[in-house]
Amino acid sequence: MDFPHVLRERRTRRHLSQLDLALRAGTTQRHLSFIESGRSVPGRNMVVRLAESLELPLRERNELLLAAGYAPVYPESPLDDPALAPVRTALDHILRGHLPYPALVVDRAGDLVAANTAFDLVTEGAAPDLVGPGTNVYRLALHPDGLAPRILNLAEWARHILVRLGHLEELRAELAGYVPGLEPSDGLLGFAVPLRLRSSYGELRLITTVTTFATAVDVTLAELKLEAFLPADPATAEALSAAAGRPPGEQSG
Repeated sequence: MDFPHVLRERRTRRHLSQLDLALRAGTTQRHLSFIESGRSVPGRNMVVRLAESLELPLRERNELLLAAGYAPVYPESPLDDPALAPVRTALDHILRGHLPYPALVVDRAGDLVAANTAFDLVTEGAAPDLVGPGTNVYRLALHPDGLAPRILNLAEWARHILVRLGHLEELRAELAGYVPGLEPSDGLLGFAVPLRLRSSYGELRLITTVTTFATAVDVTLAELKLEAFLPADPATAEALSAAAGRPPGEQSG
């Protein structure tokens, strides 16, 4: 790849001037200009500093290093690597601790890594081939054999899902085909887009939070997302507690 072009593209995409980036990276605008014009070849440490200063995801930092002719710095370990055992233990603890509310972990592509038992209420009635580890949760959400027939505010939720798929163009195009011509309404909570879902315990109104490993230096770990669902009203909290066989007022462990 053309390193000067890649660097300029990453910088302009983040709306940074050469001076802005130079100050962040601890160099001069003149030096950065020479790098972007190809008149100066940066050392490995400078490429790492530029990548950090651009706040690139770890995968893109490795790509920038490769473009400059250097080996990647950040490892990409399989999740079953023994070195990531503490991570798997932590994720399992968080998933169980979030009960009776649903929670799941997905990778960069939105493929399911793990989920707690409360997520079964969200997926009830979905086709078996759309559910379980390794399946794509975004496809599950919008596929006609997935959650789509049970989502009461499908237009709003579909837009929320599609906006998150900017880096997955093929998947975005596929899922957009499942929800053509839907017009979003004003069915918001005022502060968030809820998931309004029919279930065997009545309508669920859920909001979500997403957690990442902010200090990760492994590509796999950095790209994991833990998505936790929270009740948006007391009725949903009671329904989730009932589904878990837990008295409504009892706290999760």
